[in-house]
Amino acid sequence: MTRYKKIFIAGANGMLGTTFQNLTDTSKYLLTDKDQNEKILYCDIRDLKHTTELIREYEPDVILNFAALVDLEYCEKEKDDCYLTNTIAAINLFNLSKELNIPYVFISTAGIFGDDKEFYTEEDKPYPLSAYGKSKYYTEQLMLNQNYEKYWIFRAGWMMGGGPDKDKKFVNKIMKQINSGAKELYVVDDKLGVPTYTKDFAQSILRHIEEDLPYGLYNMVSQGEASRYDTAVAIKEYLNLDITIHKVTSDHFKQEYFAHRPYSEKLINDKLNKLNKNYMREWKVCLHEYLDEHFKK
Repeated sequence: MTRYKKIFIAGANGMLGTTFQNLTDTSKYLLTDKDQNEKILYCDIRDLKHTTELIREYEPDVILNFAALVDLEYCEKEKDDCYLTNTIAAINLFNLSKELNIPYVFISTAGIFGDDKEFYTEEDKPYPLSAYGKSKYYTEQLMLNQNYEKYWIFRAGWMMGGGPDKDKKFVNKIMKQINSGAKELYVVDDKLGVPTYTKDFAQSILRHIEEDLPYGLYNMVSQGEASRYDTAVAIKEYLNLDITIHKVTSDHFKQEYFAHRPYSEKLINDKLNKLNKNYMREWKVCLHEYLDEHFKK
């Protein structure tokens, strides 16, 4: 990147942050996370005082917030931590961006919607059902209703990426079952969404902030649509696996996955399409690339 020389990245050691590091030279950026390593400085964004001091000292040109609690069940059980991380800490970073008069990137979710529609554009009114969805929605609303416009909100879909060590989402959960020797999988077919590749998502963020995408809120998911069952079948077919995949309803997992998930989380990148700035590829193409890179033997 040439436009921004000093980038502060929160959550640099997660799925998206790890992908971001693999796409660009981050040696001049300040990479932070609560899970530090030799390249990543310790920063738990829930510690508002320490985070504020760190950012004021660094004086970044832009803040990218990739830090979030994304486990829906954890967020239901630990609501205080959920809102502290996904709302209060996220807004603290937004307020620091405002103080420094720099842009802010916040990652939201398709999970902010309810059960009223099958497809959602940026014009549709959110109605989050879970603590996780509410925590992201509240942050959106707080940003949208402040007198500061230098921000990008990107709503993600069903994320996949980062490899076996970082991916805590559906694709890696399926691959863990397969790699452990499972010959039968039980997968829900009553939840719809868009598998979204962290590589395309991170590359798109880089391009958008470099190309001065108009500030605002954007849906940004891979192209196409799928159920969880469709995604599992696509994995089976591409890897030519000798396994059986059984369709089940969400009730099959109601004790393990008790957080309320909407029937459909299918987003349409309407604003990016109208600006001719939709750089996201078709989800199966991305899935195949991801499997080739991290899972194909």
